[in-house]
Amino acid sequence: MARVAFIGLGNMGGGMAANLAKAGHDVRAFDLSADALAKAKQAGCLPVASAAEAVEGAEAIVTMLPAGAHVESVYADAVFGHAPPAAILIDCSTIDVATARRVATAAGAKGLAAVDAPVSGGIAAAQAGTLTFMVGGPQDAFDRAQPFLAQMGKAVIHAGTSGAGQAAKMANNMLLGATMIATCEAFRLAERLGLDLQTFYDISSVSSGQSWSMTSYCPVPGVGPETPADRDYQGGFAAALMLKDLRLAMQAAQEAGATTPLGTHATELYEAFVAQGHGTTDFSGIIRTL
Repeated sequence: MARVAFIGLGNMGGGMAANLAKAGHDVRAFDLSADALAKAKQAGCLPVASAAEAVEGAEAIVTMLPAGAHVESVYADAVFGHAPPAAILIDCSTIDVATARRVATAAGAKGLAAVDAPVSGGIAAAQAGTLTFMVGGPQDAFDRAQPFLAQMGKAVIHAGTSGAGQAAKMANNMLLGATMIATCEAFRLAERLGLDLQTFYDISSVSSGQSWSMTSYCPVPGVGPETPADRDYQGGFAAALMLKDLRLAMQAAQEAGATTPLGTHATELYEAFVAQGHGTTDFSGIIRTL
């Protein structure tokens, strides 16, 4: 097994690092939160005092950080100059495409191989090791990163060159944000028209209106499989994180000259939802505003 540095032990990173430790790797973990470090230790990781200490001697370096600025800072201050030349750099954060490409270029200039590998699946999948990874980078770097990613997920897909993983994540989550709102609207309309919501689910889930937002993440309590809706919209994927992803998608769309009217409107609706104090509510909780 390998020595792995894991930097960023939040709701997603903590579960991911735990799965690498479970697979037998020597995981050196770092986070600014003492509580996160304590949980990582309980999960079999070795907490260290700094990101630079984590990367010393590491064969793989995984980062799971809030934004592009954090990734660039950690790479500049802790990874470059401390990572062994043979290490593979795997950034699983969700950041903008331009930053992902800058980081990969900077790594290449230092003689290091890097991939962007954002995830889909949420906290439960991070803990269960069933995430989907969308990976951008050269084929040889992908081949080196794939075995580590496979121990944290159910699917590891090479999306293309550097930044392609972030592009795929943005497009995917823009689709998710828009379809969740449409699903919520459909359930509210069915309710106003006097339909039993379980009956509507039974019909639509096997008809042309079927979507992941309905059959895997139903926003109505007591309908379909268990989801955050059954826990008062707690846990799952926070609305503030959905808004972050939608804003990244809108930034990318503007830079690419792409027209995204539904994505734009979904962003506006989630901006209002978060502004009302629902940032920590699961994103499916937007049904309460309809």
